[in-house]
Amino acid sequence: MAFLRVASLVVLALWVGGLAILGFVAAPAIFSALEAHDPAGGRALAGQVFGVVLQRFQYWMWALGAASVLLFVLRALIGPRPLKLAIRLGIVVLMIAAGSVTALYIAPRIDRIRNETAGSVSALADSDPRKTEFGRLHGLSTALLLGTLVAGVGLFWAEAKDTH
Repeated sequence: MAFLRVASLVVLALWVGGLAILGFVAAPAIFSALEAHDPAGGRALAGQVFGVVLQRFQYWMWALGAASVLLFVLRALIGPRPLKLAIRLGIVVLMIAAGSVTALYIAPRIDRIRNETAGSVSALADSDPRKTEFGRLHGLSTALLLGTLVAGVGLFWAEAKDTH
């Protein structure tokens, strides 16, 4: 049973840690490096690069989410059942859903706006509806990523505290 608890913690650590690295390390590093290299087009390229990185990590998020659900179910079947199992499973499902909305709905719309725009979206006039839509989608994507990160940290804390 201890093995399954440790496995749950490792899976959550990879998921939450990956999100934290993406948001707090990879994105700022990619944007600052590419903007410094090419002030005119670096921001647009950085957005594309980070979009690809986020897209590739999405597959890991789905796999880690599925592994997390599987581990919770195994722990419940073998016993003892994790405390507040339904809430924990619900949190994992919401985390998977948030990532899925980002990958399947928001990212393709952001890519469409980027493809329709010659150069950087930030160079568009503030009154351009594409820039407004891009900002709204980017904000929603960021909020979902941060929400997933916070939920994951909370779930990790509950798992680490639970002795079942």
